[in-house]
Amino acid sequence: MDKKTFYEHIKKVMTHYIGIEQYLKTTSIDPIIQELIKIRVSQINGCAFCLNMHYKDALKIGETHQRMHLLSAWHDTALFSDKEKAVLDLAEKVTLVAEAPVDEQTRQNVLKYFTEAEFASLIIMISQINTWNRLNISIGSDIDYDYE
Repeated sequence: MDKKTFYEHIKKVMTHYIGIEQYLKTTSIDPIIQELIKIRVSQINGCAFCLNMHYKDALKIGETHQRMHLLSAWHDTALFSDKEKAVLDLAEKVTLVAEAPVDEQTRQNVLKYFTEAEFASLIIMISQINTWNRLNISIGSDIDYDYE
């Protein structure tokens, strides 16, 4: 089944996923942080389609090539702020939740920089990109080189 046919079969469900995307755009989470989450989670999950799209989106809003190239090694560089590192740690732990639950220390570290409402939005954001990754990988979605 091709991507277009797949999405035709789940048209009603897609309206809800798109609704979540619209909600996430209204949050107070910095757009750069949103893109870092999407790129890091997509790296972990190996979703070429999402990596390609969000790398381009990040560049458009001012993210640097250097930081994106080093994103998978965020633990070992001073290029990311403590706030960004807290979010990236949360994103990795939520994505890899089957390996270990998200611990209280991780939650408290994120809450040093974000409100409880923002924390809730971050969890939805991380879950949403994990869902997109899984959909795209499952249907064999290739890179859309024309995505702008």
